[in-house]
Amino acid sequence: MPYQWSIVAGLAAGVLARIFMLRVDYRQYPTYPHDVITHLALGFIAALIGAVLIPALLSKEYTAVTFLALAAEQFRNVRNMERETLTKLDETELVPRGVDYIEGIARTFEARNYLTIITSVIVSGFFIWLGWYAAMAATVVIILVTQVLKTGQLVGDIAEVVPGKLHFQGPLLMVDDIFIMNIGLSATREKILAEGMGVIIKPKDDNGRAVLHNIGQRQAILHTAAALLGTKREIDELDFTPLARKDIDTGAVGVFILPLEKDFECLRNIIERTPVLESASRKPLASRAGRIASD
Repeated sequence: MPYQWSIVAGLAAGVLARIFMLRVDYRQYPTYPHDVITHLALGFIAALIGAVLIPALLSKEYTAVTFLALAAEQFRNVRNMERETLTKLDETELVPRGVDYIEGIARTFEARNYLTIITSVIVSGFFIWLGWYAAMAATVVIILVTQVLKTGQLVGDIAEVVPGKLHFQGPLLMVDDIFIMNIGLSATREKILAEGMGVIIKPKDDNGRAVLHNIGQRQAILHTAAALLGTKREIDELDFTPLARKDIDTGAVGVFILPLEKDFECLRNIIERTPVLESASRKPLASRAGRIASD
């Protein structure tokens, strides 16, 4: 086989890129080891498809192109698999991710398989036409690029997170001037004031206001905060449920949480580093009408 080493180079680069794109973090998904193995196996298949594409075309085996179509179909099934798995897991979360967050994770895993294919194709081509050193350099550059591509916009990029004062107006729980919920029991109100935390998320512009308007984005913030700081909510304890509500006049969002670890700087960092969901991303200022409305 005249192109065996180019296939090996492309395969190795693709698998390496997929390993770098795979991360187990506070979301605990994919979990170790079973889901990690699943994604590595799919990454190996994607890398192999990409690695053999150019050698197959150079050998005039044009039917190899059909493998790309089959791969695309299979990786769409990967997205469905991730969506179904996370949706079932969400049923047992006291503070769920929400459908928008789940869809974003599912799309990400599908897209990373395509990035693996692209990596293998490029490195295999570099090896054939420019040699080992060019293929190694291309591998390093592509892995660095994929690290940038997998890091999207964060809430801290579109909004400012500041402390909010928890207080009650009668039975109404407020974060500054933003209504959160109605708390009937006096003992619960005392516990919330003593142990709860409130923050205000202020959008930096109309784009940020549009993102925070999305309910799925707010739910992602609450899930992330509860996952890292913990929450004292228990089954059917609705009074301790973390909530995020919007000031309808300013677009600012008030967040309430009763955490296990009461640390405002940690909470601010968590919220600022929560990803902006693709489904929540809005840019009204990119349109002429949006710019006129903001003036």
